Amino acid sequence: MFLLFPLLQYYKNVRSRSIVSRLSGLSFLCAAVLTLFCGCSRGAHPAQVGKAAPDFTVTDNKDSIHLANYRGKVVVLNFWASWCGPCIQETPGLEALHHEQPDLAILGVSVDEHEDAYREFLVRHHIDMATVWDPNETAAKLYHSEGWPETYIIDRQGVIRRKIVGDPDWTNPEIRSYLKNL
Repeated sequence: MFLLFPLLQYYKNVRSRSIVSRLSGLSFLCAAVLTLFCGCSRGAHPAQVGKAAPDFTVTDNKDSIHLANYRGKVVVLNFWASWCGPCIQETPGLEALHHEQPDLAILGVSVDEHEDAYREFLVRHHIDMATVWDPNETAAKLYHSEGWPETYIIDRQGVIRRKIVGDPDWTNPEIRSYLKNL
């Protein structure tokens, strides 16, 4: 509401202008109101933060991940796809983190539709962290994830502490420090 008053004032000032100015002002007002009430807040304040991470088991033709097996460790749970640009960008950083902090459980869950694309991605990017192929998005649905990449930081007690949307710089000292101190 705090933005609505200045927008209405702006619209009142535009009323005395030409029809083009008025339409432009009305478009601005509509866009602002839509942004205010319907704007994208994906990941801003996810409902899961502070709650127990949903347990899951995903088994593909070669690998399996059961989240409960990682209780007692800090988990970086990453949902990704081989065709996703930001996923490709973050892969080297996640792999580096995997090698530099082996006490972290970095788990990748691919939502690729085609297993060949998933397997080729693993080979092309030299991925050796725990990863599983989940074409039905079984695990992602439990976390209400719909965009890729999305990463959940889960503490040693199995509680979600952070949700990260997009491809952060996993080499960032602040992120590394946060994960070490969790």
